Amino acid sequence: MVAVTTRAQPASGEPSGPRPAANGTLARRGRWPAARVGPLFGVVWLVYLGYPWSLAWRAPAGAARIVSLASVVAFAVVFVAGLYRMRRWRLGGGFGPRPRDGWPVLAIEAVLVVGMGWSAQEGALAGLVFMSVTAVFLLPRRSAAAAVAALVVVCEVVPRAIDGWVPDVSLDVQIVLAAVAVFGVTQVMERNAELARARTELADLAVARERERIARDVHDLLGHSLTVITVKSELAGRLMDSDPAGAAREVADIESLARAALADVRATVRGFRAVGLAGELASARAALAAVGIDAQLPTALDEVPEHLRELFAWAVREGATNVVRHSGARQCEILLTGRTLVVRDDGRGPRAPDDDARGAVRHGGTGLVGLRERAAAVGAVVSAGRSPQGGFELRIEGMR
Repeated sequence: MVAVTTRAQPASGEPSGPRPAANGTLARRGRWPAARVGPLFGVVWLVYLGYPWSLAWRAPAGAARIVSLASVVAFAVVFVAGLYRMRRWRLGGGFGPRPRDGWPVLAIEAVLVVGMGWSAQEGALAGLVFMSVTAVFLLPRRSAAAAVAALVVVCEVVPRAIDGWVPDVSLDVQIVLAAVAVFGVTQVMERNAELARARTELADLAVARERERIARDVHDLLGHSLTVITVKSELAGRLMDSDPAGAAREVADIESLARAALADVRATVRGFRAVGLAGELASARAALAAVGIDAQLPTALDEVPEHLRELFAWAVREGATNVVRHSGARQCEILLTGRTLVVRDDGRGPRAPDDDARGAVRHGGTGLVGLRERAAAVGAVVSAGRSPQGGFELRIEGMR
């Protein structure tokens, strides 16, 4: 019993640290070197098959002796092969015995125990302890319990049914204790596999969130910058003949904007960029002026709480970009009152079929969706609809 219990422990001795790879298989890098050959620890405890081997070896020469010795060797091979089978399941990304593999292994081991018993007699029943371990490792829980119960019955009945065999009263206890001990080991193995899968899922979620963040930030950054670049390019084209100096200034502004946009994208990808409210208000003023929109912007920012400043900066960028790109407005007003930011114009108004806030946000495009996600992270609310002037209104309200 002690031998089998100790043998089973190294089978789960592979550290729980290895992370599954993206395809669901456990990564093999960084594993404890001995864990690579974990099932070989089972070979150490096969020394307890030395008892039936010695009995068979001392038997009279003949076919029975040869068959018994060969059966001991074959039993050891089959037993260790079963451990490797279980290890392959674990490294394959899943955990769970399959009866179609477990029952044939048990049947082979039972035949080999019979072969050992031809010369080793009752000593061959030592193989039943190893069979109980195989059953717990390779069979589902209920099937393993039934197999262990059957092995206990065999251990009690067979020695009493065959003349000359001496029952071993401790052997059935060893069978049960070995099965219980190995069941505990399999539970640890299963929990380790589940934890490894959970770590993989968390890592995948983290990667997905980071990709969403980069995509959202790049969209918002380039949407604003490219809109201003487009407007200034059109203006430079119109000034090319009538005002070459003015066209040159616009081209210089385009170059500066393109370089700034490139730097912003690089900083965003690295995760270092944080927009500033004052800078975004200045950029909005320049962008609106470039297309001839009269802008009314706030000058005092002291009342804005620190945790809302970055959100309001993104809102100013998104709102100004939408006014320049879509509104056809002549005037744009940005109101800032502590925890509330409002961007509104007198243009064509919402593109949603209705004027309610949810409909406007739902149909407002990727920018407003990203803005709503940022707002939720700081406990703010985004609403959009028709402004008092008949245009579009974007409102951000901090709730805390």
